[in-house]
Amino acid sequence: MAQREAEAVLSREEPGAGTERATSRGVSSTGRLIGLDVARGLAVLGMFTAHLGPDPAMGGVQGWALEMARGRPATLFAVLAGFSLVILTGRPESRTGRAGRQAVVRVLIRSAVLIVMGFALTALDTPIDVILAAYGMLFVLALPLYRLSAGALAVIAALTALVMPPVRYLLAAVVDGGSWADTVIAIDPLARITGSDGFIELFVDGEYPVLTWLPFILAGMAVAKLDLTRRGVIPKIAVTGCALTVLGYGGSWLALHLVPGAQSAVAAATDGGSASSAWWSDTVGDPVALTPYWLLVGAPHSQTTWSILGSTGLALVIMAVCFIGADRSAYFRRLSAPVAAVGSIALTAYVGHIIAIWALGIDDLDEFSNSAALLLLLCFSVVTMLFAMAWTRRFRRGPLEYLVHAATRPARLVT
Repeated sequence: MAQREAEAVLSREEPGAGTERATSRGVSSTGRLIGLDVARGLAVLGMFTAHLGPDPAMGGVQGWALEMARGRPATLFAVLAGFSLVILTGRPESRTGRAGRQAVVRVLIRSAVLIVMGFALTALDTPIDVILAAYGMLFVLALPLYRLSAGALAVIAALTALVMPPVRYLLAAVVDGGSWADTVIAIDPLARITGSDGFIELFVDGEYPVLTWLPFILAGMAVAKLDLTRRGVIPKIAVTGCALTVLGYGGSWLALHLVPGAQSAVAAATDGGSASSAWWSDTVGDPVALTPYWLLVGAPHSQTTWSILGSTGLALVIMAVCFIGADRSAYFRRLSAPVAAVGSIALTAYVGHIIAIWALGIDDLDEFSNSAALLLLLCFSVVTMLFAMAWTRRFRRGPLEYLVHAATRPARLVT
C-alpha cells in the first residue's frame, strides 16, 4: 500500500508530487523504491489476470501464463505487505520510543481499516475472493516481530511454513467434522457483524487463511531488513528464491509421485481435477473431502508447506528482478513506469477493480468467452495504468491511500 517513508539508506524524500523522475539506485524523486512499486504493480495486475482473464484451459503459452497468474500474485502481494510493514515501523532501523509507539498504532489503525474494507467489499457479493481482511489481520499478527533481525524473521517464516499447514489442516478437519464451529460462529461478533463465518473463516477455512499466509508476510519482513545497497545482497535474494521455488514445486512433484496412492487420493478428494498437475497448478480443483495426502500438494491456494515454499520463492525472484532492473537500467524504469504507477496506488487499484466488477454487474466471470475475457482484462489493465500514471504525476498517494493515511493521524497523539 502507501509507501510514504523515504528509504534513508538510499535517499531523502523530496517535496512535491509524482514519481516520474528517478534518482540513483532505483529510488524515485519522492523517495519510493521503484523496484518495490513495480513488483507491487505486477501483483495487482496479476490479480486482475486471475480475476478477469481467460480460462487457462485454453492451453499453449498463453494458457500457461494465465495459469501462473492463479494464486501467485496474491502471495507476492502478501510478501510485499511484509516489506511495507517494515517500512511503516522503520527501515533500516526500527523506530523506538515515542516514534515506535506511534508507528505501532498507525499499523493497527491501518489494519482495522483494511479489515473493514475487506469485509465491505466481500459484502458486494462479487465473484472475487477479497484478500484485504486477511491482509489487515496479517499485519496485526506480524507486528510484534517488527524489531527482529532478518535472520530471526527468516527462521520464524520457515518454521511457520512447516508447522502452520498441518495445524490448519487439523483445525479444518475439526471444523468439518463437528457442530462446535456453528456454536463459535453464533457467538462470534465478527461473524454477526459481517454475515460471514467470522474468525473461523479468517483463520482456518477461508480462501486466505491467515495461519498459512503468515509465512509470506514474515518473508517480506526479512527481505526488508536486509541492506539492499550492499553488493551481492539482491542476487542472493534471487538465488534463495530460485532454491525455494525448486524445493517447493519439486518437492511436491516428488512426494505426489513417490508416496503410494497419493495422486489417486488427491484426485478423489477434489471436485474433478487432475492430480497430475497438483504440484503446481490449481487445475487440480478445490478439495471437497479431507485427506492427509492433500498436504503433499503444491498448487496455489492449497495452504500446504510445498505451496508456501514455491510461491514465496517466486515472489523473491520477482522482487529481486524488479530491484535489479530499477537500480541498473533507465530503460527498465521507463518501460515499467505504468506498472510502477499502479504499484504506488495499489490499494486504490485493487479496490477499484472490485467495485468496477460490482458496478458492471459481472456476476459470473466464467460466462465470458476467452476473447471477451481477454478484452475485459486489457480494458481494466489499461484504464488502471492510465489513471495511475495521471494521478501520480499530481499526487503523492492514491485516493484510498490518502484515506488510510488520514485515518492513522490519531497515532500522532500517542506519547
